Amino acid sequence: MPGAVVAAVWSDERVAHQGEDEHRIPSASPAELRRIAIEVAGSAAELARSLRGGPSVYSGGVETKSTSTDVVTEADRAAERLLRDELGRRRPADAILGEEEGGDAPEPDRLCWVLDPIDGTVNYLYGYPWFGVSVAAQLDGRSVAGAVVEPMTGRVWSAALGEGAELDGVELHVSAATRIELSLVATGFAYSVRRRERQARAVAALLPRVRDIRRAGAASLDLCAVAAGWVDGYVEHGLNRWDWAAGALIAEEAGAVVRLPVEQATSDGMPADLMFAAAPGIGDQLWRAVGEAGFAEV
Repeated sequence: MPGAVVAAVWSDERVAHQGEDEHRIPSASPAELRRIAIEVAGSAAELARSLRGGPSVYSGGVETKSTSTDVVTEADRAAERLLRDELGRRRPADAILGEEEGGDAPEPDRLCWVLDPIDGTVNYLYGYPWFGVSVAAQLDGRSVAGAVVEPMTGRVWSAALGEGAELDGVELHVSAATRIELSLVATGFAYSVRRRERQARAVAALLPRVRDIRRAGAASLDLCAVAAGWVDGYVEHGLNRWDWAAGALIAEEAGAVVRLPVEQATSDGMPADLMFAAAPGIGDQLWRAVGEAGFAEV
C-alpha cells in the first residue's frame, strides 16, 4: 500500500471534503482500528450465536435476495444494526458500508468500515460452524485493519496493515507449499445457476492438477484458512467488498500472494471479479492453472 495511505490513518487529523461538508477523522493507528474491529465483531458474533435458534431453513421464516439460494435472516440484520450502532458511537465521523443496509461510495481520505454481519448465512442456518462476522477498516478502498470472529467457536482472526495477522493472538503464517499438485485449494460458488454451471466446469478442470479442493461456504474464513496454512490457495468469482475486506488483509499479512477483485478484466484475461490468494510458493503456478482451467470464462 502506498505510504500516503498509511500516513493518512496515523495523522493527527484529516479533513475530507464532499461539497460543503467536512468529515474530521480522529487519529487512529492500524493497531487501534484492529482493536475496534475485534471488539465490535465479537459483540455481533455473540448476538448472532444467541439468535441461532430462530427460523430454520425449512420454516419459511427466511428471506431471499438475488436468487432462492441467496438467503438473509433477521440475525444478519440485527448483527449489522449492532455493528453500525457500535461503530457510530466509537467513530462517528467514519463511513460505513454493510451487506444488508448498504452505504455510500467510499470518499477519498475518509475511513470506511466494511461489514459482513454473517458471512456464510447458509451455514448459519444449517448450524454448519463455518461462518463469521467480518469487519474491516478501509482507507481509499484499501484495508488497513480487520477482524473475523466465528460465533460458534469464538475464534478471532485479525490483522493490521504492516503488523501481521493473528488467530487468537498467535501469529499466522501461510503454508510452505511449493508444488501445486500437492496443494489444497478452497473455492466457492455464485448464486446464479448459469454461473454455477460454468464454475463447476472450471473446478472440475482444476481438480486433477491439485491435491484436492474444498468448498466450505464463507469467503472471509476461506481467506483466513489461507493465512493459517489450513489450505494453500483460494479462488472465487463474484465476491462483494464485504466478503473479502477483512479476510484478504489477514491472508496478505500472513504472507499470502493476494489479487483483489478489480474494476476491469486483467491484462491476462482473468475476470474483474476474481478473488485469489495463495501461499507464495505456489502463487504463480496456481494462477496459471486457474486460467488454464477456464476460470477466465466463468
